[in-house]
Order: sequence, then C-alpha cells, then structure tokens
Amino acid sequence: MKIDVIISADDIKDEKIVDKSVVIVDMLRATSVITTAMDNGCKAVIPVLTVEEALEIAGRDRKKYILGGERNALKIPEFDCSNSPLEYTREVVKDKILIMTTTNGTRAIKRSAAAKNMLIGALINGAKVADKLVSLRNDVTIVNSGTSGQFSMDDFICSGYIIKRILEKTEVELTDISKTALYVYEKNPDIVGFIQNASHYKRIQQLDLYDDLKYCCKKDIIKGVPEYLDGVIKLL
Repeated sequence: MKIDVIISADDIKDEKIVDKSVVIVDMLRATSVITTAMDNGCKAVIPVLTVEEALEIAGRDRKKYILGGERNALKIPEFDCSNSPLEYTREVVKDKILIMTTTNGTRAIKRSAAAKNMLIGALINGAKVADKLVSLRNDVTIVNSGTSGQFSMDDFICSGYIIKRILEKTEVELTDISKTALYVYEKNPDIVGFIQNASHYKRIQQLDLYDDLKYCCKKDIIKGVPEYLDGVIKLL
C-alpha cells in the first residue's frame, strides 16, 4: 500500500487519485459534520457546490431534507444548520437527508470524483477510516480540503493520525509529504494547541467556535465511516 497526501482542494489532479482509495479530510469542520450527522441517524448526505443547488433540492420536500453548511464559516441564510457538528443532534437529523455545501469540504469531495473509493475522514472517526483502508488493500490518497485553496494545519495533522493508525496494522510506502504528516502528528500530541498556531485560528476565535474545535479534535469517538458514491454519502 502506498499513501500520498494532497494539501488542498485546489491541488487535486485526477492522476493523483484515479484508481486510489481517497479520504476527504476537512476536520474543521465539514467532514466532522458529516460523520457526526450520520452517527446520529442521518440517512444520507448530498454534497453540492452551490447554495442555489442546495435550495433547489431541499425545496422538493422540506420535510425530507435539511440544509446545512457555510460560507466563510458563517451559516447560510435560509439554511437549517451551520457548519458546526454540535448542531447535528439526533433530534435534528434522524431519518433526514442532509443537503450540504461548504467553502472547502464539499468542493474537495466533488473534485475527487475520479477516485476508486471515497471515504469521509476526521479525527473523530480516524481509527475506523484506517481500518477500512487496510481492508480495501489499495493505494491511498488523503485529500486535505484546506482553507480557500491553501494548506491547512488541522487537516494535515489529521492526515498524520490516520497514517499512524494504518501503520499499526500493515506495511506501507509513504511519500515525502505523507512522512511529514506523520512526523507532525507524532511531534504534536496536543492537537488543540497545535491548531492554535494556524492562520485561520483567529477566525475560530472571532466566531467563538472553540467548542467546535475541541469536539473536532477528539479521537475515535465515532465508529462509522461514511462513503461517497454516485453523488451521495452513506454509511458503509
């Protein structure tokens, strides 16, 4: 098994993901939202690129669908939920289909359509994502959604954690960037403290999202591994 890492949605190229098992990581916060919503009984998630498309789909049956996501970390007008995983409680999402659009995460999902398999990963389900990747016996590319096309420290350390858990179960060949992600994870056991050095941490402070940060930095509190297939995300 070979493991590679792509550092932002803007850096996705088909030749890096075709025939690979891809993991989409946007731990702050889209993939944490998806994983949490599905763990709380959400039937499926449909990621879309635009607010207009999300509203059009949800408008077909507002009892069936809920709208979630953000633009520039803020809740979108007319949407039911923002991009905070703490909003996606069982009372809100059970038996619903979530239509979701975000600045980075859903774009990374859509741009990775050439992958053989596409899993949704975060720290909160990292161990189970690693287990699934080992069982697939395929080369892996971990796609960091990044922040507005730029490298994101939080996605990178999350990638390092997933790599660490894979290495505990099988032998792998790491690219230089994968080795670096693993090194960053191993040298920074205080993940919250590490992320506080990130450029977009100021945005987290401005919007009072520290509770989201603490939640998204928890490891392995969820056992489900959502998978994207034919435009829809469901639990494996």
